[in-house]
Amino acid sequence: MTDRFDTITGQVLWNRLLAIVEEQAQSLIRTAFSTSVREAGDLSVGIYDAAGQMLAQAVTGTPGHVNSMAAAVRHFIAAFAESELHEGDVLITNDPWLGTGHLHDITVVTPLFHANAGIGFVACTAHVVDIGGRGFNAEAHSVFEEGFRIPIMKLVSRGQMNDSLIALLRTNVREPDQVVGDVYALVACNRVGIQRIQGVLSEYELDDLRNISDYILIRSREATEAAIRDLPNGQATAIMTIDGYTQAIKLCANVEIDGNSVTCDFGGSSAVDGNGINVPLVYTQAYACYALKCAIAPEVPNNHASLAPFVVTAPPGTIVNAQHPAPVALRHTVGQMLPDAIFGALDQLLPDRLPAEGAGTLCNFQVSVRDRESGHDASAREVLVFNSGGTGARPEDDGLSATAFPSGVMAMPVEASEQAGAVVIWQKELLRDSGGHGMYRGGLGQRLEIGVESDCRYVFSAMFDRVRFPARGRAGGESGGATQLVTSESDVLPGKCKLSLEPDVTVDMRFAGGGGYGDPLARRREAVMNDLLQDYISERAAREVYALSETDINAVNQARLSGRPLATTRR
Repeated sequence: MTDRFDTITGQVLWNRLLAIVEEQAQSLIRTAFSTSVREAGDLSVGIYDAAGQMLAQAVTGTPGHVNSMAAAVRHFIAAFAESELHEGDVLITNDPWLGTGHLHDITVVTPLFHANAGIGFVACTAHVVDIGGRGFNAEAHSVFEEGFRIPIMKLVSRGQMNDSLIALLRTNVREPDQVVGDVYALVACNRVGIQRIQGVLSEYELDDLRNISDYILIRSREATEAAIRDLPNGQATAIMTIDGYTQAIKLCANVEIDGNSVTCDFGGSSAVDGNGINVPLVYTQAYACYALKCAIAPEVPNNHASLAPFVVTAPPGTIVNAQHPAPVALRHTVGQMLPDAIFGALDQLLPDRLPAEGAGTLCNFQVSVRDRESGHDASAREVLVFNSGGTGARPEDDGLSATAFPSGVMAMPVEASEQAGAVVIWQKELLRDSGGHGMYRGGLGQRLEIGVESDCRYVFSAMFDRVRFPARGRAGGESGGATQLVTSESDVLPGKCKLSLEPDVTVDMRFAGGGGYGDPLARRREAVMNDLLQDYISERAAREVYALSETDINAVNQARLSGRPLATTRR
């Protein structure tokens, strides 16, 4: 590092890179065709040095993409010799084991050139609404059934689009305009990053990223290791059971804090499942590292060096290290539950620091709306809707209602979902009493009732968990509410299913709430009264769980009727 490249300059350039990746993410959101990207932000963006080490990632996005994409870029480097990459090239894949875990995620990598030399890479990923095959559900028994698979290859060569690949992609998906539109949006996203980085390098008269890479990676590693050294060494194991597909799944997290590093091994977890809920190791590592980093070093920006002290392993053949050609379409329904399993182990080593369990995986469903007369796939309009349950209560605060953790994606507005197809969302509300009771209450789940317009049939694909095993409380807190799915014909549905429904049938979905933290009787009286006023809890829960007096309940009811603020006095 030269004398001219001092600490202040390094920090300024680091912040510039962070601003660039955020601008890239926003450009992807503005130009994407799919509502999953445009409305929910199911994407990621990163900048990498010449060795494929991630230097910066956008805050907008999801850790399942970003942390797995950090490893993916090295696969791209391995696939092409340096002499084979040229300015104007763009690379692509959606291979689950080389990308971000399932075929619906398309990863695009663009080599970064400056002063006629290759100096790094810019990459981005987005979830596309359809990739062919059986659709977005767990019905497949191998990855070959799940859709169109793109090996690592050139999407653009010296500025020339690979029209043959685009034609093949269009032919093999149900929503060709949306999917191809998203691919072009990914290319444009990287182009924005390339232009901005080249501008910064010219402004500071730098030939490459080596100085800024050293600055970022050295300081990030030092800061992360320092945070780990402040913790007591030790080992702990936690087991969490989740719904799975037809049989329950055991997730076993074995965590060890030792000096400058933390290891997490998932030995003892269930074996690979016969349906598409299996998780490639790259996705397991992404969410496990995210959980460890959130608990131990959340202030350090996410990059190659800040993730390096967290070592995540799993035996091949377990559900969290599924080998090709295992079906993996709904890998998120298991992978996004891993942070809760890890927090269960860390809670034994770092008490009073970790939240209770939450809903975990996203509460997603997809509707294939079809013409009533034909009813064929050819006439289908795919509508993917992202929703969330509640997060677990924290040691010093309530959980967050209808909030995606650990995925971090945004809830999709009703208007956007209905505009995407003939879907009708009849009801959307927070679900009373779904948050686990405790000194701090778990976040509430929500209720959605959906159907379609009267001239359409539809196929409903559910991808939920926490039906049989709701989120557990911590430190005396109670479990959150379970997921429930019931049709208007009173048919109770499993959490993961695919079924055809007539236009007059609706589906009532109740998403899981987060677990509570601490003894419910220790909750502040004012907080209980406010929960009752906001309809977060019922009068029954106020009386029987929190022992709220009839006088206080009457005061809440009077405040509700009068529309005046609730007057409380401490006791």
